[in-house]
Amino acid sequence: MSDSQRDQFQVAISVLIVDDDEAHAQAVAESLRRVSCDCTIANSGPKGANFIESQQFDVIITDLKMDEIDGLAILRKAKEELPDAEVIVLTAHSSIPSVVTAMQGGAYTYLTKPLDIQELRQAVEKASSRIRLIRRNISLAKGLDEKFGFEGVIGNSPSMHRVIEQLKNLAPTDTTVLILGESGTGKELVARALHQNSLRKSKPFVPLNISALPESILESELFGHEAGAFTGAATKRVGKFEFANGGTLFLDEVGEMPTDTQIKLLRVLEDRKITRLGSNDEKSINVRLVAATNADLKHEMEEGSFRSDLYYRLSVVTIYLPPLRDRREDIPLLIDHFLKELCKREGREVEGLSRGARQALLSFDWPGNIRQLRNVVEGMLALDTDGKLDIDDLPTELAELGGESPDGFIGGSGADMLIGRPLNEVEKYYIARALELTGGKREETASMLGMGERTLYRKIKEFDLK
Repeated sequence: MSDSQRDQFQVAISVLIVDDDEAHAQAVAESLRRVSCDCTIANSGPKGANFIESQQFDVIITDLKMDEIDGLAILRKAKEELPDAEVIVLTAHSSIPSVVTAMQGGAYTYLTKPLDIQELRQAVEKASSRIRLIRRNISLAKGLDEKFGFEGVIGNSPSMHRVIEQLKNLAPTDTTVLILGESGTGKELVARALHQNSLRKSKPFVPLNISALPESILESELFGHEAGAFTGAATKRVGKFEFANGGTLFLDEVGEMPTDTQIKLLRVLEDRKITRLGSNDEKSINVRLVAATNADLKHEMEEGSFRSDLYYRLSVVTIYLPPLRDRREDIPLLIDHFLKELCKREGREVEGLSRGARQALLSFDWPGNIRQLRNVVEGMLALDTDGKLDIDDLPTELAELGGESPDGFIGGSGADMLIGRPLNEVEKYYIARALELTGGKREETASMLGMGERTLYRKIKEFDLK
């Protein structure tokens, strides 16, 4: 075997061998173990199907002709349960119709018996190399997305899927965008995602919170000023529009902007030019504007405190960010994201959240939305002393929502009714409740229950849960 081939096997390849000829299966496994493959043997089709349901494999090698469940059924099962795995079909018959069916069904390749060991190893190596290349590319892309892209806008709910689709469509454009949503819903994060996925990403992203600035200096912050333009202006100052030239300017809480400044902002958006305070010279600017507010701008227009012409200029496209209470199925994803981020920052390790603590976080209404959730998770991590975030680490207003009963079950009449019941009934009850809380999302449910997603899938089928 070449050096490059050995490098491919430095990290053990996980291989499932499905063959009702036990001696032949052992021989295949032994030949692959010699090149550091991690081999599992199933000496019947049903056993192979069970392994596919419960474990992860890189490569599945299956005999074509078997009783009960044959190789084609194993292939179909693999494509359903382990779509990333490659399947190699073995046949002693060289049956053209069966081989064609297998290849059409997604088999990576087929080999005829008696096997050429070198040919087998090469087939496994090539199949695993392809899988690892795909996974490496996915991992790299995911890492970039987590740092710069849309995966930072976390959510698996239908409402957040719509938001992310909007972002993907808008990012390559220069369209002015208005982001609406309650305080703490992640408006600046969405604006940054738009910028980082645009052609302007190498230029500045400049945020400015209108409500944080006194009216007397707001125009100077936006447009800049010359020395001596007003009392205290000792030196020239570049405004945010100039500083963001070529990039993106994010105006947060734009509903707080004074009427006089609204007029000047509208002129800048129409003319693409700014004039520093104290100067008569216009400067051309090339800035994408993204604005955000938690105010009802249409109501403000009716009252006359916000100009309708500016509203229509800002809201070329509007993105609405739903409050966290309306997308509770995203809470487990956000909790896990914040825990990972905060543990890395603090150099901490924790086992995760207890069922009671997770129940409390899922039950709370989160008036402060995502920002409040992150602050609570950070506070729990700071208070934790035993490596597991539990009800005693929660703020007082949340702790009572976790309510675990003395026997460790999450509180409520349902739990009390389960005392003394068979264990499988208890398990079924809690899986059903968790599915309800997550809106039927398997990934979030598995995370909540502390079990693998494949295990959860088997339990759902076992208990006939919907």
